[in-house]
Amino acid sequence: MRERATRQGERVEQFQRERRAVWVGAGLFWAAWVLGPVGATVLFGVVSFLALREFVTLVQTRRGDHRSLLLAFFGVLPLQYVLVANRNFDLFSVFIPVYVFLAIPVVSALAGDPERFLERNAGIQWGVMVCVYGLSHAPALLLLAFPGVDGRGAFLLFFLVMVAAAAQIVQTLAEHRLRRRPVARHIDRAFSARAWGLGIAAGALLGAALFWITPFKAGQALVMAAIAAGAGTLGELVMSALKRDAGERYWGNTSSVTGAVGLLDRVAPLCFAAPVFFHSVRWYFQLKP
Repeated sequence: MRERATRQGERVEQFQRERRAVWVGAGLFWAAWVLGPVGATVLFGVVSFLALREFVTLVQTRRGDHRSLLLAFFGVLPLQYVLVANRNFDLFSVFIPVYVFLAIPVVSALAGDPERFLERNAGIQWGVMVCVYGLSHAPALLLLAFPGVDGRGAFLLFFLVMVAAAAQIVQTLAEHRLRRRPVARHIDRAFSARAWGLGIAAGALLGAALFWITPFKAGQALVMAAIAAGAGTLGELVMSALKRDAGERYWGNTSSVTGAVGLLDRVAPLCFAAPVFFHSVRWYFQLKP
């Protein structure tokens, strides 16, 4: 009986987290719409900073990593968003996966600390990829130029946020209703293939219903929404694995002075869905900077 009550409490808590994530996404869309492309880019840069800060709290680092962390926070992060604001899409797409991927271990090696070198650098690079690279694709959507269609960038961001949120919420509800065998029990005791598929289907159908606010036709919106929904929900599973590895249930800590405790829990699906959605749209429509 006690175990059942505990599970029920966890389900309610998880659903509340998903609901809060929707509000965070809606708030980001509203702010992006009001502030315009430049203001939205600055806003997401701040969100990336806070999310990366939460990520680093659960990563094993040593004194020799201080230079790498300074580079990540005050070099890589602002430069990535400057590239986004200037529409340097080709360079911003490879800046972190190529140049930063090589630069961070070099900076760490120069510090002269070989202990757990691979683990430490992998953690920092993962944080930069998820919190900076992934999330920076969200404001980049505002800057995509579709031939014959103007001013739809903010609605593309709204489309992405709503699709990712709908998929996550429906998947969570399906997991609790269907109670199927989990595919990754030691990471998420509720994640099942059927619930995941239902989440993607819900996101895809919502995307098709919202096609009129995007440059897509209904069929195109359905496919793009399914891609975004799948990436977002799988991204949430990956972040759950990282938290399990660190022995934590949530990102952040209750003593944070930023007021953004658990921010990464709320934007994690967007961190994974945004780059996949952005590059899928850009490739399919052959969009140029």
